[in-house]
Amino acid sequence: MQRKTAQDFDQELLILFDAYVHGALDRRGFLERAQKFAVGGVTATMLLGALSPNFAAAQQVAPTDPRIKTETLSYPSPNGSGTVKGYLARPANATGPLPAILVVHENRGLNPHIEDIARRLALDNFVAFAPDALSPLGGYPGDEEKARELFAKLDQTKTTEDFVAAAGFLKAHPAGNGKIGVVGFCYGGGVAHMLSTRLPDLGAAVPFYGNQPAPTEAVKVKAPLLVHFAEVDERINAAWPGYEAALKAAGVRYTAYKYPATQHGFNNDTTPRFDAAAAKLAWDRTLAFFNQNLRG
Repeated sequence: MQRKTAQDFDQELLILFDAYVHGALDRRGFLERAQKFAVGGVTATMLLGALSPNFAAAQQVAPTDPRIKTETLSYPSPNGSGTVKGYLARPANATGPLPAILVVHENRGLNPHIEDIARRLALDNFVAFAPDALSPLGGYPGDEEKARELFAKLDQTKTTEDFVAAAGFLKAHPAGNGKIGVVGFCYGGGVAHMLSTRLPDLGAAVPFYGNQPAPTEAVKVKAPLLVHFAEVDERINAAWPGYEAALKAAGVRYTAYKYPATQHGFNNDTTPRFDAAAAKLAWDRTLAFFNQNLRG
């Protein structure tokens, strides 16, 4: 069956789905409002299923790929949740220490897609570590709807400290060269921005369509930034002009790209919002940015 894209759905329906994904609508609310798009034998429940992630179809690197080593481990977060779990991926045949990338998930926790992102980075000769913010609530539950509900219950003050602690853990990991970057998506893009204000020794930060900090925080950013935006994403894009002005005033090194005709989540290849051309370009730019700033 041919894979659906954003063009197969009404833009209003895509906006409703974005609201559902980010907690502004519950499942029932989405289904009720999506009903008007359910025509020709298609139900609102079927529409939700069509828009929801298909992890198996999008997997690029198998967990058993012999070119990489993976493990699930725990790290201490004394100022946050106490102990947090994460997924570590690295090249199997590395001959020395490598740059390390912290991979920060969307607002669902450490699902199979984010684990796959970590494995992709390992194949590109990085040590990649993806923490699970849902660790204090039992971890990613294996169900996106349950994960969404759990995510709303997190103490975000503690969760912020969990990611700060994750960066320290990764920086000290013996497989790394002491240089770390961060890449995050949606919620994780906001975390990447936050870490750029909290970690003066961060080597590089790449937020994909993430909420920006308050403009007053820009003076704390020491790492170079590579910022990716979807064009059709007013919820995220509205605050950027103010934050960009603050970055310029603070002399921060940054590059920002907006990808034409893309939806929020365009890099996530598990859903129809995925845009293959934009995702490839953004990912190629991301890898080049990390290579430039974290190697040598």
